[in-house]
Amino acid sequence: MSFSMWFSTRPVGGSDVTREIVVGAAQLGPIGRNETRSSAVDRMITLLTDAKSRGVDLVVFPELALTTFFPRWYFEQQQEIDAFFEAEMPGPETGLLFETAVKLEIGFSFGYAELIRVDGRIHHFNSSILVDKSGVIVGKYRKIHLPGHRDHQPWRPFQHLEKRYFETGDLGFPVFEAFDGKLGMCICNDRRWPETFRVMGLQGVEMVTLGYNTPLHYPPAPEHDHLQEFHNHLVMQAAAYQNGTWLVGVAKAGKEEGCELIGGSCIIAPTGEIVARCTTQDDELVTFSCNLDRCKEIQQNIFDFAQHREPQNYTLITAPK
Repeated sequence: MSFSMWFSTRPVGGSDVTREIVVGAAQLGPIGRNETRSSAVDRMITLLTDAKSRGVDLVVFPELALTTFFPRWYFEQQQEIDAFFEAEMPGPETGLLFETAVKLEIGFSFGYAELIRVDGRIHHFNSSILVDKSGVIVGKYRKIHLPGHRDHQPWRPFQHLEKRYFETGDLGFPVFEAFDGKLGMCICNDRRWPETFRVMGLQGVEMVTLGYNTPLHYPPAPEHDHLQEFHNHLVMQAAAYQNGTWLVGVAKAGKEEGCELIGGSCIIAPTGEIVARCTTQDDELVTFSCNLDRCKEIQQNIFDFAQHREPQNYTLITAPK
């Protein structure tokens, strides 16, 4: 019997009732700087339609799925920066994505640059949303672990100005009741920090969606370039296992405006095993039927937090710097 068959059908605690959610990891290939949002949405709709034909309940798209990864350029004019942001969701270009998903009766999650106005002040976030099958946004996350730098560094072959263009997320790491389970979200660099998943794990998370845009080349430490894909899967697999949760990691991949982005989009089981993985650098969909009750085998055993955690000994983690 194959692992995928065993994993998705074996009952927990002797019960024949399981909570199955068929998930699609919808990798996107490169998005050019001049490619329109409508073009990106059309590509996402193609993947949604394919997912529907495979019986998928939830499709997960990458970080900043509507545009190129614009933090690789230094812009001095705020209007140039704001052109990459969404002031409403759904908006003029993304409305069709929501409408199509409702017709297909399929949920989705994707990342985008979010611009909001609060008390007369404009805020910029790297955000992700979770949308149910009725087209309602049931969850939102704003990226907390922003990588890169704030200042202009022209020595780099490309820049990574997330700290300049985005504010640190202000929503924490929430978990949402959706798709008959407990779902959470994080974005790209968040995956490298174990606290990201532990906060959701303490809320009983059963599936985490995670989009990323990760360059193959890391200018400050090029000696690590050959480890980029290894580190990508290492941290996600460890997070899934240590918190007993499904994890869906989805890339924007390929050579985008001269910058090579890793792929490796995958679906990871609560045991830390990769059960589905993309093999190209293009638009690609892989799917898996995820039994959310499988999380109990980890969460109620080796990582039974109530029985085995020793938080009184972890205070240094949140102590002032």
